[in-house]
Amino acid sequence: MNQSLKYTAAITAAVCITSTSLLAGCTKEEQGAPSSSAPSAAASAQAASYPISTSETLTSWEAINTNLTTFVSNLADTPFGKQLEKDTGVKVKYSHPAEGQSKEQFNLLIASNNLPDMIEYDWNTGYPGGPEKAISDKVILPLNDLIDRYAPNLKKLLQENKELDKMVKTDSGKYYVFPMIRSSLVFRGPIIRKDWLDELKLPVPETIDEWHTALTAFKEKKGATAPLTAQYGTELNLQDAFIGAYRTANRYYIDDNGKVKYGPIDPQFKQALTLLRQWYAEGLLDKDFALNNDSKSLDTKMLSGASGASVYLTSGGLGNWMDTGKKQNPGFHLVPAPYPTLNKGETAFIGHSDFLYNPLASKAITADSKHPELVAQWLDYAYSEKGAMLFNFGIEGESYTTQGGQLAYTDKIKKDPKYNLQQMIAQYTKPNGPFPGDPRKNNFNTYPEQNESGKIWGKTDALKHILPTFITPTVEESKEVAKLNTAIASYKEEMFVKFVMGKESLDKFDEYVERIKSMGVEKVVQIYQNAYDRYYKR
Repeated sequence: MNQSLKYTAAITAAVCITSTSLLAGCTKEEQGAPSSSAPSAAASAQAASYPISTSETLTSWEAINTNLTTFVSNLADTPFGKQLEKDTGVKVKYSHPAEGQSKEQFNLLIASNNLPDMIEYDWNTGYPGGPEKAISDKVILPLNDLIDRYAPNLKKLLQENKELDKMVKTDSGKYYVFPMIRSSLVFRGPIIRKDWLDELKLPVPETIDEWHTALTAFKEKKGATAPLTAQYGTELNLQDAFIGAYRTANRYYIDDNGKVKYGPIDPQFKQALTLLRQWYAEGLLDKDFALNNDSKSLDTKMLSGASGASVYLTSGGLGNWMDTGKKQNPGFHLVPAPYPTLNKGETAFIGHSDFLYNPLASKAITADSKHPELVAQWLDYAYSEKGAMLFNFGIEGESYTTQGGQLAYTDKIKKDPKYNLQQMIAQYTKPNGPFPGDPRKNNFNTYPEQNESGKIWGKTDALKHILPTFITPTVEESKEVAKLNTAIASYKEEMFVKFVMGKESLDKFDEYVERIKSMGVEKVVQIYQNAYDRYYKR
């Protein structure tokens, strides 16, 4: 099989397998006729001839990969950025928000009324009112005509995969982003120091009690000052590890009957808070968890021995920490641990699992763009065979080679004496963004523990219970959700921290629940339920 056929087969397999996995977790049947706004098979898309002959410079606002900032401060200055400009013939000027400040800087950008040609951001949860409102406000463009006429590669993918097609448009049938298409669904979960467990003659923990035993031993026998640590953004990012053991979630979720619930007011959420409060009081949960607002704090604690466990990523956590940790200590050993349950043999109620479409790293064309057709053509390059190879693997001969039909990273990438694999490959690829992920990247993992992580973390009922972030309330519903959720989320998070740190008695949990109900959470639940039901009728 030649390289072109292999690429096509790999992408098709990834899309089909992922969609099948998604549908396996769904219980609702499709209803209604297909949307008439899907790209027309009969329409003649104007495929760009790359490199495009143009003197225009496009502008893009997007987050920068933290591994990349070791080398440069702008995507345009990387080997990837330079190769992308050479391949497409289009110069792009990038603006990047500071790490941890994307939300604030996005809001300032929108308020400025001076938008770049494109913005890579989560338009579903990040823009008040969602994509329908962003289109209504003339902030971003509906993309139906642009995809139909100027993006034949993406158009083909949407025609071939109806589940993906359904995900990337609103209930009214408007496409609003060029999507990031994932090659794997599960890539975040509990990570623990196996070398410490072996030394202490303890098993990889599966239950809450086993976790308590391990974390206590890390503190008392290994001197860990923050045995369990995790990143804190708008909330403690445990992906519902530990909390999910009590059959609830630290967010809106779907219960066993297909109904939307708000986990933080569930009666069983009090049990989860009791656990975290106990661990915090015993010095098992990082005392500074509310200050861990970037990945660097996690790196420091996991690599210094201050922490022995976290909830983080397959590559950016497990692989990255193993690379660096083993240079300092050859015995440094991390493994993925299952999402914990209360009792041995149970399946975790929820955990981490994502969908084929990733709204967080997808790109919209703004209404301010003077060259939307050129932007669409430039973005569509990432969905072509050659473009997808660049986005996924980098530059042939520099970052990867094809030997006997097999892809492999070069020694330049794998064996740099100073930088780890994730830092090196970040210069040549775009780890997240609007392009189709290639499942062959999973074969490039450095450690077998990375390959095992998806299987271990994937043994949950997450797909049955996670509320998709790409459901789209109507404009009026979105206004209501934005108004109510801002206050609800702020109060919930304030109380979550106080409950865990012991600054507020859990005797006040019922009072806290009533306060959230009075803030309109039941109205939000109903809006999400309506949007969730409509999604399955698209």
